[in-house]
Amino acid sequence: PTAAPRPLRTGPPRWAETPQAQPREEGPEQQLRELIQGATDPQELLQLCGGHRLSSNLAGMAIARLARLAHGHPEAPAIHGDPRLLRLLDTLDGQISQVWNATLVQVLRALPALGLPRAGRQVRSVEQEVLWRLRRLPLRQLVQLAEHLAGHRDSPLLPEVLRKLELRWTELEGTRTVVTLMAKVGHLAPALMERLEDKALELAEQLDVDEIRRMAVALALQQRRCVPLLRALSYHLLQKPPELGLPVLTDLLFAYSKLNFQQPQVLHRLSLELQPHLGALTPAQVSRCARSFAALRWLSRPLAEGIAQPSQIRSLSPRVGDRPPAATATSVLRVPPVPSRGTGGRIPHGHIPAQGQGEPPDPPRVAPSAHVPRVPSVPTDAEVVLDGDNKPLPVGDFTAPHLPHSQGAKPLPPGAKRLAFLRWEFPQFSSRGRELLGRGALARRHLRRAGFLLVEVPHYEFLELKLERQRVSYLRDKVAKAVASDMATDTAPDTAA
Repeated sequence: PTAAPRPLRTGPPRWAETPQAQPREEGPEQQLRELIQGATDPQELLQLCGGHRLSSNLAGMAIARLARLAHGHPEAPAIHGDPRLLRLLDTLDGQISQVWNATLVQVLRALPALGLPRAGRQVRSVEQEVLWRLRRLPLRQLVQLAEHLAGHRDSPLLPEVLRKLELRWTELEGTRTVVTLMAKVGHLAPALMERLEDKALELAEQLDVDEIRRMAVALALQQRRCVPLLRALSYHLLQKPPELGLPVLTDLLFAYSKLNFQQPQVLHRLSLELQPHLGALTPAQVSRCARSFAALRWLSRPLAEGIAQPSQIRSLSPRVGDRPPAATATSVLRVPPVPSRGTGGRIPHGHIPAQGQGEPPDPPRVAPSAHVPRVPSVPTDAEVVLDGDNKPLPVGDFTAPHLPHSQGAKPLPPGAKRLAFLRWEFPQFSSRGRELLGRGALARRHLRRAGFLLVEVPHYEFLELKLERQRVSYLRDKVAKAVASDMATDTAPDTAA
């Protein structure tokens, strides 16, 4: 069967209703357009425009092309007041409604680059025309406007452009567009950012490595911990080939630590691929990477050993490396005391400091004549003194050589022992298991060197005990084991003899 004929459209042509569609150029108009696009020098372009009568659309094309040619050109300051440029602006302003949409957006981006004031008549005229056309602009041009206006927050156009993007977010296509909007304007419109996160989750499989990096950094800088999106980025990152590149490694590590997002497979890959680049990292980059891994409680021994090489450590900070060892040790050990909580009526409230001079002479050594004050380094739960029969004694009655100021004056009686109760909570362990992190390991070592018997209470054991009597029995067993271990150590040489 023969199809019914289409009804004829009456009235003005479609491009006359809206400049969104581009009419065909014929003859001289097309030739002038090709000449404008082929110009390679600002003076050449100005001379060409001065010798022909241009339409408003061609004048806009010439202005946009002139801005690109003048960027970084030595004659750029003189172009601002050139009469030929002013004539182009007058031509554009006289019939601005006939300028194509794409050209109008290019002109809006070009005028500030040519030195025209944002409050001037020409810029305001173009902004007003763009505002009238926002509803009819293609999404691609809305994205270009948002990217340009992100650096001009005082523009009246910016809120309207962001509102239109929020309404039309389902039309977004292409990963580059989504990543650009998240990085450029996501922080200016939280509602739009939520839509962009949804779109990014939909397009996550199409992201390349650099787009994953940019998206993760955008989320980190805006403190948006979108867990579904971060999981998707992590999954697709693991599918990418090896050798991610140093910028990708450092930026992803920053983003994951900033958002406190622990993904073991990704962190393992980052630590593994970062090792060959340690020699190329600047001291600041090494320091940032170390802090990021510490914030994520991720321990990679090969990477930690590479970071801890003496040459690397000395170059981390000139302000530390150039100071004498005694001053460095003093500044590291000077941590303000933190009040701790007691665990019962017979255990006094107080804190147990580490003894700086009790540390073994590990490199780099502190000079024997250097004075390193004994100051508190970490807070602990409680200290208790037991006599030879394992009965508690008043802590405040006895001298405390590990403290800068001792309350009591009596020496410890023969056979008495000092016990330190150490409570190890979840953040004090590495994210992969039950290995104590550096701060806790250092506190444990300091307290042992200061002569304490340690009663360590990890969270994964103590929290399983639901009844109070179970917890009391648990602590008593811990104390008994610590005392028995100390007695076994003391009698070991006699037994061997």
